[in-house]
Amino acid sequence: MLDELLGRASLKERIDDLEEENDRLRERYEAESERRAEAATARQDAEERSNRLEDRIAQLEGELERIDEDESGLAVRRRDHLRGGRLEAVLDRLESFRTDPEGALTVAVDDDGLADSVRADLADVLGDRTALVDNAAPCLCCVDDAGLLAVTLEPPVRSNREATWNDRFALEREWFLPTGRHALALVRTDLFALGVYDDNERVDYRGFESDVKGSHSKGGFSQARFERIRDGQIDDHLERCREALAAYERGGDRAETPLYLVGQRGVVDTLVEESALEPAATTAVDATGDPKPALEDAVRSFWTTELQVL
Repeated sequence: MLDELLGRASLKERIDDLEEENDRLRERYEAESERRAEAATARQDAEERSNRLEDRIAQLEGELERIDEDESGLAVRRRDHLRGGRLEAVLDRLESFRTDPEGALTVAVDDDGLADSVRADLADVLGDRTALVDNAAPCLCCVDDAGLLAVTLEPPVRSNREATWNDRFALEREWFLPTGRHALALVRTDLFALGVYDDNERVDYRGFESDVKGSHSKGGFSQARFERIRDGQIDDHLERCREALAAYERGGDRAETPLYLVGQRGVVDTLVEESALEPAATTAVDATGDPKPALEDAVRSFWTTELQVL
């Protein structure tokens, strides 16, 4: 009675209604948070499964390649990774090779393998071993018409060299070695480092790290929130990278200075797609640690050539 006289009854009813509505909203919010957390967990699980499948595919492809080699008897005679002085020595030997006019073939092989016209020429020299050139693609192939010298090289900088028959192999040092003024940028989800070089000597440097959260093992709403924060931090970091690269691009000698972009494959591809960058070459490298030592590792990894003796 007193509540009705003082108008409390209607207020209590309104409070009850609001509390019920609040409960309903809380339930919706918790359900939505749970749904997002489950989606984030599902995405992580899918990425982990994809990585496991890629590893398994690579393993099976390696086993298949070994089986094919066992069945066909085809295998490269030697495989080596060269850089620095050892690479220069090998290039010197290849460049010193001389033969009759149109006796030495140099050809760039793209991801799709040999062109039919070149395949016919190589088959006359290598026979069944021509398949090893396809297996090495993309690469640069050097073969003489007597089959005395037959190698493939996978240089850091891709060549568009068409099939050329000459009295010597047509090789350019800048495909393999740091030559003249150039820049190399390393990009990870949490790190950026850029060095400008004259030949092997670094003459300029800029780099930074960003605060990006690592992996998270908890489930529920906290995981969904963690994923959103991490994605935002990576986006902010990539924007800093774009700004640093844009500042470099505005440099006075940029037109004469090739830029090589390396790092985590997805990050590198994203930067190229979402900017006006036109790097001379890109590749994935595994460079860890702080910016400067990571950049040094990336430089060593990038300027490495795989040699296969057929």
